[in-house]
Amino acid sequence: MLQAHYRSILDFSDVAILSAEKGYQRLMSAAGELDKLIPGKSSDFDVKKWRTACYEAMNDDFNSPILIAHLFDAVRVINGMKDGKLSLTSDDLEILKETMNSFITQVLGLKIEEQKGDFAEKIKATVQMLIEIRDQARANKDWALSDKVRDDLAAAGIQLKDGKEGTSFSLN
Repeated sequence: MLQAHYRSILDFSDVAILSAEKGYQRLMSAAGELDKLIPGKSSDFDVKKWRTACYEAMNDDFNSPILIAHLFDAVRVINGMKDGKLSLTSDDLEILKETMNSFITQVLGLKIEEQKGDFAEKIKATVQMLIEIRDQARANKDWALSDKVRDDLAAAGIQLKDGKEGTSFSLN
């Protein structure tokens, strides 16, 4: 519902709900990565200008769709930092963390929750084992098995992401 202005007509369909869920998962995943980011020597993103744009969206009649678009700009930066393609100074990183947490939790009213407990660790270990099986299949050029592992995990709501530092996963 936050993706539409409060005075606008809301597209309430299965496709819209699934799209919103995917966006929510992406936003929450990035927010969960904030404390793991390592600051760099320079900033590749103007955090102060971004923060001002977030406040301007709220001052524009609580324009939550514009705010969410700005939050996804930060998601791009967070993922870029995680991949080593972008960097922020420690001061800018603190501003990004504070602003993301404030707008996500206090303005939009969403909860940033980390997966906790023994069950989550068991799931993570199981998926890691499947990733290793898939990596071995790829090394042996067993593309059918590699694709089957990826597709079966995707059907279960687990998306694999291949990167230069290996394969990681996220929940859809």
